[in-house]
Amino acid sequence: MLRYRSEGNSKQRDLAPVLPGVFGINRMNNTLRIDSFEAQIEPITAQSRALLHELTVSVHWPHRESDIDLLIRLGKGYIALDEIGRPLGSAMHFPMGDDFAMMGMMVTPPRLQAQGAGRALMKRILEDCDGRDLRLNATRSGYRLYRSAGFVDVGMVYQHQGMVGSVAQVDSVAGVDLAVISAKDSAAIAQMDARAFGASRTAVLDALLGVSTGLVAMRGGQPCGFALMRRFGKGHVIGPLVADSEALAMLIAASLMRQAQGSFVRVDTPCAGQGLRRFLTDSGLPEFDTVTEMRLGPQRRASEGLKTYGLAAHSLG
Repeated sequence: MLRYRSEGNSKQRDLAPVLPGVFGINRMNNTLRIDSFEAQIEPITAQSRALLHELTVSVHWPHRESDIDLLIRLGKGYIALDEIGRPLGSAMHFPMGDDFAMMGMMVTPPRLQAQGAGRALMKRILEDCDGRDLRLNATRSGYRLYRSAGFVDVGMVYQHQGMVGSVAQVDSVAGVDLAVISAKDSAAIAQMDARAFGASRTAVLDALLGVSTGLVAMRGGQPCGFALMRRFGKGHVIGPLVADSEALAMLIAASLMRQAQGSFVRVDTPCAGQGLRRFLTDSGLPEFDTVTEMRLGPQRRASEGLKTYGLAAHSLG
């Protein structure tokens, strides 16, 4: 089992046990023997987009090429290729602040999931992220791998999606006004998000603001929540969604969903309450799937006050 410990300001991880069952890794030339053939591990670059898209299609993820472009700009990682350049797997991390990162784009085609590529790529990411707390959203196929590396469960993330029909009625929230997000709100959004998310991710938010519409909630002249909506996958995704109560999260989400009425919308929520999820279902976005949020290091996501009610993406948190 991978061990995590803190000594002063440094965090050291014993990575040796991460690789049982992986065949013949050669760090001198970045090659990996998988089954009866040899794979080359290469850094992900802008030119990797088509290969990453091929991988996401193989596992039925809905990412468009422009969605992958955004992730490549925000993150770093590796792709494994076979001897004729076909993609065998990928793994990325997304640095946020000096001591935190999200792990994501951990993709291995089903036929190769027992061959060691995912484990080898994860090891490379863990080495690159030494000294950082980590968080990821685990699919069922990847869950055992992450547990073997020392990640522990945080909770479930519920993927709600569908065509927005008649948006369910929600109660107003006393003293709250909603306004369209503008450039002057960026600092307040970054502060609210950092409190809820547990790390500063200004670069991520700046990139999302450039491709999103959104709303900010104000109470007594002070910001108390916000949400962004952008094109993603089959239609739109609402996230991040941050609010100081579930009722406010529902109010903000309802306002954005009315703008997307008749369109496909997705919301990934870690909310354990039933109110928001019932509202999403009643508005045409039933639960489609779940993933398990996991962490390596202390729990950093806020459990009171401003909280995250909708993820920006599985890979971005």
